Formats: sequence, structure tokens, C-alpha cells
Amino acid sequence: MSSILFFLFLIIVGIQVGYYGILFILFSFVKKQDVLASEYPVSVIIACKNEGNNLRENLPKILSQIYPKFEIILIDDASTDDTLSVMQGFAKQYDTIKILSVPKSKTYTGNKKNALSQAIQKAKYEHLLFTDADCYPVSKSWITEMATSFTVKKQLILGYGAYKKKPGFFNKVVRYETLLTAWQYLSYALVGLPYMGVGRNIAYTKKLFKKSKGFQSHQDIQSGDDDLFVNQVGTVDNIGICWESSTHTLSEPKTNIQDWIRQKRRHVTTAVFYKPIHQFLLGTFYVSQLLFYSLFFLLLFTYNNPKIILLLAGIRFMVFYFSLIPSAKKLKEKDLILYAPFLEIFLISMQIRIFIQNSWEKPKGW
Repeated sequence: MSSILFFLFLIIVGIQVGYYGILFILFSFVKKQDVLASEYPVSVIIACKNEGNNLRENLPKILSQIYPKFEIILIDDASTDDTLSVMQGFAKQYDTIKILSVPKSKTYTGNKKNALSQAIQKAKYEHLLFTDADCYPVSKSWITEMATSFTVKKQLILGYGAYKKKPGFFNKVVRYETLLTAWQYLSYALVGLPYMGVGRNIAYTKKLFKKSKGFQSHQDIQSGDDDLFVNQVGTVDNIGICWESSTHTLSEPKTNIQDWIRQKRRHVTTAVFYKPIHQFLLGTFYVSQLLFYSLFFLLLFTYNNPKIILLLAGIRFMVFYFSLIPSAKKLKEKDLILYAPFLEIFLISMQIRIFIQNSWEKPKGW
């Protein structure tokens, strides 16, 4: 039995080395390309649901962007707080702001995609840049850097949405999960297999949105205005990535583990609608992570030659860190490097819990 488990462990180590040493390493060592200054006017779109306080805090940072021509479209998606009045207050001061109100009615579904679709239709400009009300760009060149990533072919740009650094292990968990997710989707984009992006920092053209009939193919699914859209329309030719630190957006992280789990539960419900190739590659990666740690600890204490188990695990970790370190530095998350194995183990346990919980109860709302 131990020989079979050892052979399985050998295969799992090979799979993990393949992911980290062949696929994810592409982002680790990608270089910034020189680009020409953008002359594209940009429509920045922000969907808001009960975000009055966040708008007061974060909207000024978007209004202060240094870019020659842009508008901001704010969508009040049936808020019950003072979101709309806050929007109106800003609109009186800045003529770059447009307001779209989606009232709650008998036909209201609470689907964020409906609000975004209306905003895209109302947008004055061809090039669209999306973020959320609970985050803000870390620099005044966010629009500039994201807009320069557009080309005649590149019509879908993936950015990075970070979370603020705060004390405590759980903050590291939240940020490491975000780093790992970005590390993956940016690497997949580089090989022409884009499968997701984040609504906190993503850009695409109105032409691409209309050509793909918007969110029509997944309109009835509450989540997925970012990842399912990318999964649907992203190709090797039209995808671009923008990872420079000046293009990051920053959000307040969840501080309560139950709130974070609810958020992750909503996110993972869209994965079953990914293309088969993405489901296979992502599923294989997560299963190989689980099996790597499970078999490592099991064989370390039961196999007759534990030194070879340590050697194989050492090879895996060597490749892992060789790929992780430059990626974490690129995304300004280098403080997570030392804790990575512990964070991995914790995330694996959380993923198992989320999978089991979602199996009997589907999360609701956006």
C-alpha cells in the first residue's frame, strides 16, 4: 500500500512542479513592455449597492486621476442607504460624473449584471474601465496605465485588485488567496487561456461587450460579471494584462472569517460554468495541492524511506518559491512569502469547507 501511495505522491509532485515551474512561472518573469501614451477617452464604471460611506472615501481618489479625458458613471443599484444622495452631491461638483439609478421594482432581480449593462449602454466612450465602490486606485496614473494596455487587438485588460495589509494571520490568508488567484489568472492569460478577472480592476471595449452579447449567456447567474465574462470572450488575441504597482486597486479586507467565507462561496459558484479546459486545469491544480500535503504528512511517518519524501517535497518547494518570490514582489505582496506553506494549508481546509457547504446550500445575492 505504501508503494502505491509513494507512486501517487511522485505523480502529484510532478503535477505541482509542472504548474509552478512551467505555467505560473510565466507571470513571475514577464517583463513590462514599452507602450505608447494612450489617447483613448475612458468611461470608468462603478456599480454601487449601499455604498454611501465608501463613495465618500474612495470616489475622490478616482476623480483625482491624471488623464486627459474620462467620465465616471455611478450606478445606484436599488440602494437603501444614502448612496444616491452622495452620488448627487459629487455630481454637482464634477461634470465628469453621470448617475444611473436602478430602482427596486417588481421586475428587479438584484443582479449586478443588469446594472452594469445599463451603464455600458449609457457610456459615452468606447473604452470601459471597471472598479468597485469599496476600493480605490493606489496611484493617480491608474486610468493612464490601464488605458495604455489597450491596442487594436487587445480589447480585454486584466488588472490586480489588492487588499490592505493589516496585522494578524487572517489578513495574510485573505491577501494570499488574492495573490494566488491573480498569479493564476494572469499566467493563464499569458498562455492564451484567460479564464477570469476581477471586477475591482478590469477594462474592456464596448465593441467587445456588444459583439459577445454582453452577459446574455450567463445573465441568470448572480455572480460572474467579471470571471464568466472573461471566460466567455477572452482569447489569445484579445487579452492583455496590467500588473504594474501603479495600476493596482486597494480594498478593505474582510476581518471576519464568516464574512470572507460567504464571499468566497459566491465566487466559486461560477466555476462550474467555466469552459471544460479551465475546469480541468483548475480542478487538477487544487486536487494536487490537497493530495500533496495529505500524502506528504502521511508518507513522512509511514514510508520506510522518509528522506526521499523530504527530497521530493523539497524539490516541489524549491520550484514553488522560485516562481512565487518574483510574482509576490511584482504584486507588492512579498511579506507573504515566508508564510506561504501555512497559508496554503489553511486555504485548502477552507476550500474543502466551502465545497461541502455549497453542495447543500447555494449562496445568494451580489
